[in-house]
Amino acid sequence: MEKTELIYGTRAVIEAVRAGRQIEKIFLQAGLNNDLMKELVGTLKENDVPFSWVPIEKISRLTSKNHQGVVGFLSAIQYASLQSLIDKAYAEGRIPFFLLLDRITDVRNFGAVARTCECAGLDALVIEEKGNAPITSDAVKTSAGALHHLPVCRVKSLKQTIKDLQENGIQVVACTEKAEKPLYQVDLSIPTALLLGSEEDGIAPALLKEVDSLVRIPMKGKIESLNVSVAAAVAIYEVVRQKDFK
Repeated sequence: MEKTELIYGTRAVIEAVRAGRQIEKIFLQAGLNNDLMKELVGTLKENDVPFSWVPIEKISRLTSKNHQGVVGFLSAIQYASLQSLIDKAYAEGRIPFFLLLDRITDVRNFGAVARTCECAGLDALVIEEKGNAPITSDAVKTSAGALHHLPVCRVKSLKQTIKDLQENGIQVVACTEKAEKPLYQVDLSIPTALLLGSEEDGIAPALLKEVDSLVRIPMKGKIESLNVSVAAAVAIYEVVRQKDFK
């Protein structure tokens, strides 16, 4: 990770947020409650910057500098507004196409998925504030630079985002091995958002209850699932096939 991505120190982080810097995540030392820390927490909340309280050992592993119990990572990209991208697609007469990721923590997988999204012309990649791989220079490098061109939307709640997409006329299709219906039997030529989940435990059950369809990629071998970046590529290009060649 590049040193320039790391920021530390209470006042330095406050000023970075107030200056409008895009920040991935802030780690705060659990138990600290001085006036400056209260000011920082208030600033983070006001600006919707993700943060979490952690043991000092975690912070000290990230930097040996005088961190004052505060360490954060600057984002390597600028995040986009999902609603503005939905409106833009419709205004340009295009069929909206998005990909939602639920808790993809491996930077290499995330970068590979982003590369496929950009190559396939998706409108955006959508992630939740918590639980996903940070978008650092490593992620950009793994994406072969795709993250410099592909809009990424960071949302507070994927559950609410699914509802927002549906209210905008976009079906949400979950790709999961738990589904009975094959991917190829669903109409993906209409406005669509694909949802893929963690390799650890797949898509969260609470999200599966909100989607319009559950689909699976047919598996013929003995291994029950594909790597998430490969599964994403298969599903994404089935949407492309249906939209462009149906």
